[in-house]
Amino acid sequence: MPFSHPDGEFSITTLYSVPDDAWYLELDLVGGQRNLVTAIVPDEDPAREPTVCFNPDGPHLDIPYEVVRWFMDRVEAEIRTSRAWMRLRPELVDVIHRLRQDYLGAIDDDEFERVMTELRREVPEADLPVVVAEAFGREPDGSALD
Repeated sequence: MPFSHPDGEFSITTLYSVPDDAWYLELDLVGGQRNLVTAIVPDEDPAREPTVCFNPDGPHLDIPYEVVRWFMDRVEAEIRTSRAWMRLRPELVDVIHRLRQDYLGAIDDDEFERVMTELRREVPEADLPVVVAEAFGREPDGSALD
């Protein structure tokens, strides 16, 4: 569902591309139903950086500064939420990245305890909550994050 700018002329559509392992945020002109700018925010690979692409096929269009700022604020928020784990210590980033690759962000209840036993051997207890939250969206006890 698009998120509309207060002036009603522009909107942002957010979608996830599974093949790209990335969030796409698209700034669209509502009346012309045209994509103007796309921000790509990878959330699985710490080596890939976010990018912004402008539609090269569309005619020239002046986009008001406040709309660009509004769009970039949303992009920044997406980067902060989907890539926050990448700013942790390198050894934690490696563990989270591996878990995300192995389990694709979801783990069966039956496997959870086994994985937690393994994690307790390689990750300090104080770091378990952030690792489990970023890898699986859960608490170390297996419950869902609030």
